[in-house]
Amino acid sequence: MNFDPAAFVTTLAAVGIVIVVATLISGVLDKRAVPAVGVFLLLGLLVGPAGLGLFDVSLRSAALGAIATIALTLVLFTDALGIDRNAIRRNLWLAGAVLGPGTLLSALLISGAAWWLLDLPIPLAAILGAALASTDPVMMRGLLRRPGVPAPARVALSVESGLNDVVVLPIVLVATAFLGPSLPSAGEVGRVALNVFLVGPAMGAAIGLGAVRSLEWMRGRIGLRRDYESLYVLGVAFAAYAAAETVHASGFMAAFSAGLVVALLDVELCDCFKDYGEATSEMFLLFSFVALGTSLIWAGLEALTPATLAFAAVALFGRSVVLRVATARLDPDSRRYVVWFGPRALSSLLLVLLPVFFGVTEAERLWPVAALVVLLSVAIHGGMLMAWQRQLGVRAPVTDSVLIKIGEYRNLVGTGARIRLLDVRATRAYEMDDLTATGSLRIDPDRPVESAAALALPKEDWLIAYCA
Repeated sequence: MNFDPAAFVTTLAAVGIVIVVATLISGVLDKRAVPAVGVFLLLGLLVGPAGLGLFDVSLRSAALGAIATIALTLVLFTDALGIDRNAIRRNLWLAGAVLGPGTLLSALLISGAAWWLLDLPIPLAAILGAALASTDPVMMRGLLRRPGVPAPARVALSVESGLNDVVVLPIVLVATAFLGPSLPSAGEVGRVALNVFLVGPAMGAAIGLGAVRSLEWMRGRIGLRRDYESLYVLGVAFAAYAAAETVHASGFMAAFSAGLVVALLDVELCDCFKDYGEATSEMFLLFSFVALGTSLIWAGLEALTPATLAFAAVALFGRSVVLRVATARLDPDSRRYVVWFGPRALSSLLLVLLPVFFGVTEAERLWPVAALVVLLSVAIHGGMLMAWQRQLGVRAPVTDSVLIKIGEYRNLVGTGARIRLLDVRATRAYEMDDLTATGSLRIDPDRPVESAAALALPKEDWLIAYCA
């Protein structure tokens, strides 16, 4: 493959645009609950062939293959890192409901609709059903960050978006094996299943375990820079994927397994990752939206027919029917969130693309239909998120971290509230500046948990941190 300087420059420019724009509009998107997915799809349209003509990708391009592979690896890895074991343990029946009936029965229902309404062969219908049963963690995060969402709904939706990818991924991988020129033998199916369910996860677990133990050894004897630990975690994700792929196992299952091991063995490393590594991952995911938004995603509009619209209705609301029954024990407010908020976006598109990258030409038929469902989901669930944000803004108490202005801080002081002002500036900035806020307490940003524990901060007080 020849190096194309012009293509490299335009790709680099697109990455730069994503980072700059994402940073500049992050506050507006968060405050107004505007789905970032829709904004960056439109940004892709702007820089794509129908707009400025700066950037474009095709369904079989090497660039899209690399973007999709890295993005799905990061999605699975960060999903595993974000698992809250205690919350799952306290709500075990709820986790089982959203991952069992909520995911598997939804996939079966959507697959049946694809076979009946779209006349797809069973393997293709299974791939499409599994892909569209995956709820999107990026859009889901927009709701989970809002204060006022009931705790049971928060647990159910975070478990679903964090773990259902690893539930449906094996369906996609096994169904792909049935799309060759001839049906696979029992031995070939067994080999695929072994690589997906055993070898891939085992490789990932080994990489994760070795990485954490090595880090602990070096941290205890020499010490490590915290920002490099973030990069280290990303390295673990990519190493796990590559190690599994070299033995023809599932690199994606390995990435999830490695993330799970890291989460179970090293909480501090996971916190470190959320500071820098998660931001890096999210930027890359947004770049994936831009790449798909240049031209590929809009193929969904060309697929508009009565049959595809009927299928889209099943794909978007079949999950709601299943979960309405499966979560009957939930309180009505929590149940409303769980049943109706099931966005489909990047995860679904990446899962549909997998067989295409494996060289299965038949799988290209799935793309326009999946793109149509995602476009409708962004519009419907994005609008739902904005409407709920207005609702929550009126009645929700503050239960999470929020950004406040100086005037709001002074008003809070005037009410007589018990406030602890925390100085969390970077060490260099803190040491170079003689000025500190009156009565503030110093928290080391490199060791926040230890610093807070040493101060024994009361849980009932307001904690207000400043870094400039």
